[in-house]
Amino acid sequence: MGLNEDWTKDVENTLRQENLLVGQIEQGDFKMLCLENANIIINLMPFRTKLSPQSLINLQVEYQSNNKNLLHLWQDVWLTRKQQVLDRLKSLVGLNQRIHGRSTLTKRISKNVAETFLESYHLQGSAGGRYHFGLYQKMDLVAVASFSNKRTMKNRAGVHTSAELVRFATKGGYTIIGGLSKLIKYYVDLVSPNDLMSYADRDWSQGKAYTAAGFQLIEVTPPVRFYLDPVHFQRYSVKQFESVNVSAGGFYFEIFNTGNLKYVLDLP
Repeated sequence: MGLNEDWTKDVENTLRQENLLVGQIEQGDFKMLCLENANIIINLMPFRTKLSPQSLINLQVEYQSNNKNLLHLWQDVWLTRKQQVLDRLKSLVGLNQRIHGRSTLTKRISKNVAETFLESYHLQGSAGGRYHFGLYQKMDLVAVASFSNKRTMKNRAGVHTSAELVRFATKGGYTIIGGLSKLIKYYVDLVSPNDLMSYADRDWSQGKAYTAAGFQLIEVTPPVRFYLDPVHFQRYSVKQFESVNVSAGGFYFEIFNTGNLKYVLDLP
């Protein structure tokens, strides 16, 4: 598949086949697709780009000020996580089957089960974690959350412990109403941290799921730079790229994200 044109046509054709695409926008150097009566906008980002992280942030702010949800879809994400992208878009336009969290059963699950689920349904795959919990509807695993262990925060007065919600995902095609809150309660009852923090990927999220679960936005982190292997579509951090094993030979694209939204949930 070509580095620029072919993949964008594939996005358009796939969204059209899924009855998601309703229009296109050309705005300067940006090529965008409209979903759900133009309330959801996908900005297509190729490997080769002269755009800056700030230009993407400005574009996102512009559309959000008009009550439109703008997403940045990088070429490597589409090529490696196409089904996860489609699942996310269908969720955003309201095509999912809705299940009430109270109809599900919470269970602690193994690392392997959690990682397999997250690799299948989370846009960024799995990312470790110490504790893993799932929501089951009868025998079907429909949501998974992974959490870190709690740690003592030395810059806080008294003894204050904090933990991280590392990943949360639902099975493709499902929205679990109250599911995130139910999994958090199960974890908090077991581990008892004083607060729980998490990050929302600013390329894809406005953090609505976090605010609905009671989290407060405390920080917007700066964009992060990556080096991308265009053959295997592997992203490397700057630190990884500077290692001999990664940077010796080969050609890499320099890409980036728009940062993260950092949320904290204070617990009683």
